[in-house]
Amino acid sequence: MTELALEIKNLWKSFGGVKAISDVSLSVPQGSLTAVIGPNGAGKTTLFNLVTSLYPADAGEVKFYGESILGLGPGEIAARGLIRTFQTARIFPGMSALENALAGAHMHAKSAVRRQMLWLPGARAEEHALAAKADALLELVGLEPFRNMAATDLPMGGQKLLEVVRALMAGPRLLLLDEPAAGLNDAETADLAELLRAVRDSGITVIVVEHNMSLVMGVADRVIVLDAGKSVAAGTPREMQKDKRVIAAYVGEET
Repeated sequence: MTELALEIKNLWKSFGGVKAISDVSLSVPQGSLTAVIGPNGAGKTTLFNLVTSLYPADAGEVKFYGESILGLGPGEIAARGLIRTFQTARIFPGMSALENALAGAHMHAKSAVRRQMLWLPGARAEEHALAAKADALLELVGLEPFRNMAATDLPMGGQKLLEVVRALMAGPRLLLLDEPAAGLNDAETADLAELLRAVRDSGITVIVVEHNMSLVMGVADRVIVLDAGKSVAAGTPREMQKDKRVIAAYVGEET
């Protein structure tokens, strides 16, 4: 039986009496690439915020590899290997693209501060290995030529891709990507699709909230549909394309 990376049971969240998430339950197998889709206001980003403890849940359970993480702080959740990105790219100003990528690895740098300050062989080897990994990821998304450019000078699409690279440098077990294709052109979206497939094939579990249906249908193993805070359908991309509940969520009921 495939191990579950994430399991959500009966999750609820209201804001001022408005139910943003209503009794949502879902499971995500280890090593899979799952897409969460739905119309604007469906609760997709709120779901991510609950999983990563940016919002406290009103009720329900969230388990990460079998252990409850509900109520843990965002930093502790990230340290366990559950890493996320945001709808709007959050790039560190005053740093190059490479430095932004390397910033993602700070939690997992093994060399002691003293060894790093003295630039001893172990620290140098670790730094070189991290830089090589960052360069490989930047190349995969077409950003390697801009490695030394100020990250804030990259176009918005480039900044979005850089944020994904930085998240990968954190060594995630589960990666949550919130609309990573927003602002990307066709070529950048193709690079992102290649990266997502490579990440999934490496054994990292991925959950992506996305409006780009071409991307979703091309990379996802499974699709979960939210509408008005509720999970209304789940299945393969092909099944979801034909599901009447999905069509109704996006275009409304036929009259």
